[in-house]
Amino acid sequence: MYLVLIILGVLLAILIILSLFAPKNYHVYRSIELDHPKEKVWKQLKYLKKQQEWSPWANKDPNMDQKFTGTDGEVGAVSYWNGNKEVGDGVQEITKIIDGKRIEQDLRFLKPFKSQSDCYMDLEELDNNRSKVTWGFTGTNKFPMSIIMLFVSMDKMVGKDFEKGLENLKSNLNSEI
Repeated sequence: MYLVLIILGVLLAILIILSLFAPKNYHVYRSIELDHPKEKVWKQLKYLKKQQEWSPWANKDPNMDQKFTGTDGEVGAVSYWNGNKEVGDGVQEITKIIDGKRIEQDLRFLKPFKSQSDCYMDLEELDNNRSKVTWGFTGTNKFPMSIIMLFVSMDKMVGKDFEKGLENLKSNLNSEI
């Protein structure tokens, strides 16, 4: 019995030490430069339904159930999805719009595990016919996920999806020409 208590104490101490060093927050983002004017790109970013046309996750589950509420492209618009194990279930809500420059969204995953992130897309004009999109999200790693993040990189998990989505956006814009 005494040995079991020692083992449990050691495991608890290890968990406490790991939680002290574990990353508490994450910020993942990617950018792409586009040979398109800012106004044209903004139309792809502002609307939840347009985002689905270039979303890397929509491609992972083309049969995903989706529902939209509110006025698309305005604060309060919401996209709900229920997909396969790769995309899970969740909610995306537009929370702030700086017209032509930035859109912010609350991203809530319900399955395969619950989490919340703040998603954003920034649009910058480089010159009359070129623009830059930065797409990212931030959030907090709660225990025990924070300990898992010592061994798993959020940037590596999601960064490639952001890159794929931005390439899809570029391809969609190029096909509109």
